Amino acid sequence: MSFVVQKKGLTLFDWINYSLVALISLACIFPFLYVFSVSFTDPKVYVPLKFYLFPEKWSLESYRYILSTNSFLNAFKSTLFITVVGTILNIIVSFTMAYGLTKKSLPGHKWIMGLVIFTLVFSAGIIPNYLLVKELGLLNSYWSMILPGLTNAWSLIVIKSFLESLPSELEDAAQIDGCSDLTAFIRIIIPLSMPAIATFMLFFAVGHWNAYFNALIYLSDSSKWTLQLLIKTLVIDSNSVAVAQAGASDESVVPQETIRMASIVLAMVPILIVYPFLQKHFAKGVMIGSVKG
Repeated sequence: MSFVVQKKGLTLFDWINYSLVALISLACIFPFLYVFSVSFTDPKVYVPLKFYLFPEKWSLESYRYILSTNSFLNAFKSTLFITVVGTILNIIVSFTMAYGLTKKSLPGHKWIMGLVIFTLVFSAGIIPNYLLVKELGLLNSYWSMILPGLTNAWSLIVIKSFLESLPSELEDAAQIDGCSDLTAFIRIIIPLSMPAIATFMLFFAVGHWNAYFNALIYLSDSSKWTLQLLIKTLVIDSNSVAVAQAGASDESVVPQETIRMASIVLAMVPILIVYPFLQKHFAKGVMIGSVKG
């Protein structure tokens, strides 16, 4: 027997589901509200270990302070460089290689696809990757965060599937008109692939922006740390050099906790700003390669 709400046609089961989803959503939102609230709380009225859902007194002092420190600005520049350059190279390498793999006439096509699928299942591991980066002389360099991950097997397979779903007649017509494979790729394939490019651009950018573990093992110079590594140091390693550089020297004026929260918010804001501009293409391209017919 089911109880039906006549006004909206919702069953008791629907109300229970909606209530559970609402509770889970609130549980996910509260930590973000706390971070925003503490980051905007005036240091003069901040009380440690007190839960702030909304600031008692609004202030931008923590943001002004964190943006004036060399440690945060260096980390922001490092992350911005790695994200922009890394994403551009990821898109170029992934789409050009995937386009090449769509050509059955490519010499060694089956072997190359076999190697791609092999890396999808097996990986060398942390130590071999570290030794490879070390032998290439990339340690403590931004390129250690970019070159080892120019593409990956999953991206190649999905992009290849998407490119194969495009009408082959367009490319055939271009070749009849005298276009080479490269010209057809640039003038025909790329414009048709904008939803896929926007989708993977977002995937790659978020991956680079949130890069933490590779920065931890490859970057020993604190002046080249990424935002995520700096925030980890601020939040967890409270006695570290980064904390001393980013707020401990002026602890009486700006509490370390508000500095930590302001750093977290500043690390989230760029992605939150970029995402709406890619939302339209992301919605179109998120299912690329999943249906072919």
